[in-house]
Amino acid sequence: MKARIAEAARKTSETEIQMKINLDGTGVQKFDMEIPFFEHMLTHISKHGCIDFDLKLRGDIGIDCHHSVEDTAIVLGGLIHQALGDKRGIKRYGHSIVTMDEVLTTVAIDLGGRYHFQYTGPETIKEGKFGIYDAELSNEFLSKLAMNARMNLHVIVHYGENRHHIHESVFKALGRALRMAAELDDRATGIPSTKGMLE
Repeated sequence: MKARIAEAARKTSETEIQMKINLDGTGVQKFDMEIPFFEHMLTHISKHGCIDFDLKLRGDIGIDCHHSVEDTAIVLGGLIHQALGDKRGIKRYGHSIVTMDEVLTTVAIDLGGRYHFQYTGPETIKEGKFGIYDAELSNEFLSKLAMNARMNLHVIVHYGENRHHIHESVFKALGRALRMAAELDDRATGIPSTKGMLE
């Protein structure tokens, strides 16, 4: 099987990004960036999704981290869509339930080509900071990732109190759900849609 690899560069007046991913990797990461908490979250996607990441990110973090996080989501979403190709033989749907101490989180994904993002859970996910990273950026990242990967992404944090645990459980569950949805199904060789195509 040929590895599903994609790479791209994006340069604006706000950010400069070079990224390469391998959906059929083992979760190896090579990060060159300046936002430690965001790197920590991306590491969870990589490790639990078995997605190899090579990312160099520079942004206007002297202002804040918004542009860097948003643009990374745009590029990553586009690369996932590109690497999947015509989506022939993939499972398409993925889900994961992850516990992180007192937190319980569910993430469900459909790689069917239509965008929707839904978060249900404690509003504390948007509160405070982790170093220079504004907590509200996690939902911004998830929304832009889903939009550019052309997927449905539903995140439910059933309960939990510790903000770090909430964020970490979401990104771990996201990685695992992505892995499941992108995996090739040995029993399904065609496009996983009654329409005969996925966008």
